[in-house]
Amino acid sequence: MDRNIISLFAGCGGLDLGFRWAGFNPIWANESDRAIWDTYNFNHPQTILDRRDIRKINSDEIPDRLLGIIGGPPCQSWSEAGAKRGIQDDRGQLFWEYIRIVRDKQPLFFFAENVSGILAPRNRVAFTYILSQFEGIGYRVSFKLINAKNFGVPQDRERVIVVGYRQDLGFGFEFPAPENDVLTLQDAIFDLGSIAPIQVKSKLDNYHPIIPNHECADLGFSSIYMSRNRVRSWSETSFTIQASARHAPLHPQASKMILVGKDKRIFDPNSPQPYRRLSVRECARIQTFPDDFIFKYRHISNGYKMVGNAVPVNLAKILASKIFADLGQVSMKPYKTVDQTEKN
Repeated sequence: MDRNIISLFAGCGGLDLGFRWAGFNPIWANESDRAIWDTYNFNHPQTILDRRDIRKINSDEIPDRLLGIIGGPPCQSWSEAGAKRGIQDDRGQLFWEYIRIVRDKQPLFFFAENVSGILAPRNRVAFTYILSQFEGIGYRVSFKLINAKNFGVPQDRERVIVVGYRQDLGFGFEFPAPENDVLTLQDAIFDLGSIAPIQVKSKLDNYHPIIPNHECADLGFSSIYMSRNRVRSWSETSFTIQASARHAPLHPQASKMILVGKDKRIFDPNSPQPYRRLSVRECARIQTFPDDFIFKYRHISNGYKMVGNAVPVNLAKILASKIFADLGQVSMKPYKTVDQTEKN
């Protein structure tokens, strides 16, 4: 079975790595954020990285004969915490670029990930229209809101997964059942507890001598941050790892924060250990990146951003393995070509 796939809006490549672990071969990827390029190239040396704005890439410049297309168009526009402009925002409209390339390449499957906010009532019409567009270009579409903690990730992280199988395959994607074992912060990062991270305010002057990316943001705590507890215990799963240094969860070595008023908490003065944010490496562990996946950055904010925006690797692997098994059991259909008149 031909295993070649491409990755759109690749970021640092967490999704790509999970699909590679499942048996696929990412041969080409697109990512226009220059702060990510070194990280992607270092960790995915076999994959060609196209650095252009996807809106400037013609479909005929992208490899043909693909088994699949993966990737998650930027999600800030759909976020519960973002500007909430959805499909009206330039970033939200990048979904059309994703659809364009799927339409033109006609792979056997596509896989897209987005935030839970895309299912919010205000986005229902837009999301339904997006699904209809995928169906209109020849795909049977399945989608589901899932929590990564049920798929080998020690983190509460709800995301919408959309998978399309080409209609001529004759069947659709069925999501695997959640796993029974839930991983905790102890499973993910306890062994790093005896090794102090480097505290960084902005730009790195030196790197951790033992553990790559074991640097944590040494920044203030806003009133928004202090409005709720940011500490999970060792026996719990982590809060969602966000793409922000300032909003990184606190390390479980400290006591949970104390509520002193409406939307106002303080640090426990009797905490057995001091409060600090999780390091970039600890966040990466929670996102199930292996320790040999090295993030390249000079500004600490870029480290957190790359990790927080990624699809957890274990989640990607589990879902990709189901796709790989599905496609391995069918007779491979001939690759379809789309006449230019069909595109217009």
